[in-house]
Amino acid sequence: MSQVRSTKQLFKHELQDMYYAEKSLATTLPKLAQEASDTELTRAFTAHQKETEKHVANLEKVFEHLGQSAQAHPCPGIDGIKKEHDDFMRENDPTPKMRDAFLTGAAARAEHYEIAAYTGLVNQARALGERDAVELLQQNLKQEKEALKKVETISKRLLKASNGTSRSKNGSSRSRKAGSRTRAKAGASR
Repeated sequence: MSQVRSTKQLFKHELQDMYYAEKSLATTLPKLAQEASDTELTRAFTAHQKETEKHVANLEKVFEHLGQSAQAHPCPGIDGIKKEHDDFMRENDPTPKMRDAFLTGAAARAEHYEIAAYTGLVNQARALGERDAVELLQQNLKQEKEALKKVETISKRLLKASNGTSRSKNGSSRSRKAGSRTRAKAGASR
């Protein structure tokens, strides 16, 4: 792409980045669903993969409304999130619980990235008077926000379950530690 010198060129550039990101995620989500051991997390990845295919189609419609063919431009943000995932999985042998916790974090990072990108695209489309684009991009943005809420809910549940069953090195549980703190405070106030 040549030098970006106008809002319209910037919009096209950002649109190409998101098109690349969504197409990339559409092929990555089935892999994440296979890696997940938690049933709800697996279902969430599978459902979002189907939504992501719709996001790709919506972006193709935006390109069409602009009178251009859909083109992808490499998106370093999404590539970085994918590389982080791949490096972690290659360098570690996480337990299923730890892998699920990592996967929810990686998914949240991707959703935050997409939400920020779609927010920018919606604002640019509005400024350019591209009403059809605004509507399609807002549909994608809404689903990304819903996907983030879902993955955050799953993450909290997984982490709570993991922390509730974890033990310190000396074998005491968190509740015993809390009881010790309460007894220590009571003794200090005497």
